[in-house]
Amino acid sequence: MRPRSLALAAALAVLPLTAVSLGVSAAQAASVPNAAAPRVSLPNTVTPAVARSEKKGDVPADQQLSVAVSLKLRNTAELDRFLGAIATPGTPEYGRYLTPQQFTERFGPTQAAVEQVKAYLAAQGLAVSGVSDNRQVVNAHGTAEQIAKAFGTHESAYLDPQQQRTFFANDAAASVPADLADVVQGISGLNNHTVRTTRNVKPATPPAAAPNAAAATPGGFGPAQYDGAYNLDKTGADGTGVTVALWEFDGYSSGNLKTYDSQYGLTGPAVSTVSVDGANYDSAPGEGQGEVELDSEIVRGVAPKATQLVYEAPNSDQGEIDMAAKIVADNRVSVISISWGSCEPDTTASSMTAVDNSFKQAAAQGISIFSASGDDGSRDCTRSTSGSGVKAVDFPASSPHQTGVGGTNLKVSGSAYSSESAWSTAGGGVSTVFAKPSWQTGTGVSGTMRTVPDVSSNADPASGFAIYTAGGWQVYGGTSAAAPLWSGYAAQFNQKAKAAGQPVLGEASPKLYAVANSSSYGSTFHDVTTGKNQDFSTKAGYDQVTGWGSPIADALDTALLGTTPPPSGNCTPAQLIGNGGFETGTAAPWTASSGVVDNSTGEAARTGSWKAWLDGYGSSHSDTLAQTVSIPAGCKATLSFWVHIDTAETGSTAFDKLTVQAGSTTLATLSNANAATGFVQKTFDLSAFAGQTVTVKFTGTEDSSLKTSFVIDDAALNVS
Repeated sequence: MRPRSLALAAALAVLPLTAVSLGVSAAQAASVPNAAAPRVSLPNTVTPAVARSEKKGDVPADQQLSVAVSLKLRNTAELDRFLGAIATPGTPEYGRYLTPQQFTERFGPTQAAVEQVKAYLAAQGLAVSGVSDNRQVVNAHGTAEQIAKAFGTHESAYLDPQQQRTFFANDAAASVPADLADVVQGISGLNNHTVRTTRNVKPATPPAAAPNAAAATPGGFGPAQYDGAYNLDKTGADGTGVTVALWEFDGYSSGNLKTYDSQYGLTGPAVSTVSVDGANYDSAPGEGQGEVELDSEIVRGVAPKATQLVYEAPNSDQGEIDMAAKIVADNRVSVISISWGSCEPDTTASSMTAVDNSFKQAAAQGISIFSASGDDGSRDCTRSTSGSGVKAVDFPASSPHQTGVGGTNLKVSGSAYSSESAWSTAGGGVSTVFAKPSWQTGTGVSGTMRTVPDVSSNADPASGFAIYTAGGWQVYGGTSAAAPLWSGYAAQFNQKAKAAGQPVLGEASPKLYAVANSSSYGSTFHDVTTGKNQDFSTKAGYDQVTGWGSPIADALDTALLGTTPPPSGNCTPAQLIGNGGFETGTAAPWTASSGVVDNSTGEAARTGSWKAWLDGYGSSHSDTLAQTVSIPAGCKATLSFWVHIDTAETGSTAFDKLTVQAGSTTLATLSNANAATGFVQKTFDLSAFAGQTVTVKFTGTEDSSLKTSFVIDDAALNVS
């Protein structure tokens, strides 16, 4: 990952941060694990840098490596439909965001899948160090020899001739046993190539000044200029009650942030750090310190009362994956600002997929993400392995589940907007990894692949920002200044939306494109029509340099709030499930397999004497239990029930299963691997079915040996 910031007149050379020094052994033999067992290759698990680098030898067999095993999401077609619906005004799901628990129950990996992966890793001699709260990542560590055995890889040392640094990487795609292939998305940590490749951030200095000298007084734009230019000072909001995450791979000095606040008369909650995988750089920040402080100070300048949480992670593929998973699982923020990235062609595709899966969860939970689009124009790999001859865009800005932010050169008259042109090295172009999302339409949008950026704001170091860092005032530019500005805008909007009783912005791009494609475009965006990067020119409407342009914040607020239908307010609270405790002694109004509604003593009810007992025969068998209900329009609906799973099976393999459905949507799949003492309550948000008639159905299936009982009691479907 590298930060997307530039200092005025900064040199453009890449300075890799400290690379891992690799011992090289010529004697390590490639391991062939479980040769007799069928294995499945995992695509996109080799860093593209291998093809352009010189192999120097083998990684020593006893060298310790850490890996992140990413698990696949479930019900992905339904997830894609849901993400479209929650971002589309007028749909029953619009703005009805999920909690992390609800997302995991509907779309995340099952606990059984997690246990299956953990058991395999342990059997290969690896130590499992943790599982993300959203169950999407299992972290483990071991020796290079153990890693090779577990994933069918061979770890070698390489020299990157473009960056002149050593790294380790797997020579060929990782593989897993066939019975794991259905749940494992990819393996990260098999290489350390995409790490610590940061831009050299230097202050602007007059010719006579000493290199790296910092000024005693601020130069460049302060909050009055950039807030005034984009009408951010006319929204009537300051971020009160909103929390923003800063996505960082380095640390900051709180004293520098306080100096910035004092200079501009800003007050707000103290900035705090959230450690990921034990990382905390604040006691001794590195070369990325200016990046972190830039992000924080711009967000403070736009939304001073917003709470800022600085998530700090190890600068590696695994660190990035773990940070994404932690932010969405924590669910403490409604906005994420990202100013670090890497060019797509030089980033392991399976790692990008793992991060994007967490971005999907962010969208489902109503979290907005704004990412810097890069500072090398349409040749994002200029300072990476592929070099400037390759057209490329930056990740995470290329993800279709966040908003990519490009850069402009801003001119002001006092604190008022004067004009804007494209910054000549603002990142933009066409993704080679992600397809064009359905919402990416409009004048100037073409092709079948995702294009970047979506929006833009000031980024040119020649019209840079006053930032206090490294003990003095410096002038910074880069799209890493544009991303936190838009993040600050989202914090303002979320404050206003909450006050109006409306949903937060959530996934911003679908809504921003809807406004840009409406008659409000000219009054809500500054359409930038002059300037270009290496391969694309600005034009009326959307372009691959500035997107739709920069914000006219107060008018954009009005347009976005105007697209949100007001709450109906006419839902009468009710409980819709009939005979949820089965105490009538009959199934009705349920329809059930023979013998399911039961009061025998073989399995206890949670309350009363009756319950629904599915399976428990110890032979091939299937039972069903279903009830059809009508959920009133405009209602929030929550299905809950208690389940006890009792099994004679052992281990973590799911032999016998209970599937829970609402209509054709699978809400959860439980199994013998979820067996536990006593009853456990499960809850699911069925608000997406408001205004519809839906059948809630439980299906228990049992294999030919060793019985598993699924006992259900006290079911309810509450609307409010």
